[in-house]
Amino acid sequence: MRKKERYKQVIAYFKTHRPIAETELEYRSPYELIVAVILSAQCTDKRVNIISQEFFNTFPTVESLAEADISEIFELIKSCSYPNNKAKHLAGMANTLLKEFKGEVPSEIEELQMLPGVGRKTANVIVSVVFNKPAMAVDTHVFRVSERLGLTTKSKNPLQTEKELVKHIPEELIPLAHHWLILHGRYVCKARKPNCEECGLKDFCRFYLKSLSRNK
Repeated sequence: MRKKERYKQVIAYFKTHRPIAETELEYRSPYELIVAVILSAQCTDKRVNIISQEFFNTFPTVESLAEADISEIFELIKSCSYPNNKAKHLAGMANTLLKEFKGEVPSEIEELQMLPGVGRKTANVIVSVVFNKPAMAVDTHVFRVSERLGLTTKSKNPLQTEKELVKHIPEELIPLAHHWLILHGRYVCKARKPNCEECGLKDFCRFYLKSLSRNK
């Protein structure tokens, strides 16, 4: 199957079976989302949502977080992965938001990457989810699912995957497609044991078809 046809089939499937797809992180403002995304690195969304309830009660605004001691932040997030680094990043992010952007979360990827703890993936999530821009954040799920389905070919890093996906997915669908791939990877196309038999994409999935040919 040619790549163009593969993309067409995958998009059609998700449009039918998952017309609504959105982040599972709980947030009420751009500030809350950027905190949640920083916390979510190497950590489940479920855990982040538990942590963030008390976090946002304690630090409801950028200003309150900027005034906090790193030790205070650490105490609230210590049950997530890498709490020491994340506490420093959150404090730095809040202070930089105030100094450089008057406390407002910027809508440009380059400006977001000026914030401590915000890499390209996090920046893409923010501009996609908050500002509905055609940005494709590539996490481990997106990277894995794209390669298995055959949407990408031997991508060496997330940036290569991002460029290839953006090239082939219609611009207006990119924010939605980001969540399609994440949720599919989280619940169906799992890293260690993909649920291939339950997957509606298996008939045109490169990974599944190769596994069938190997087992003949």
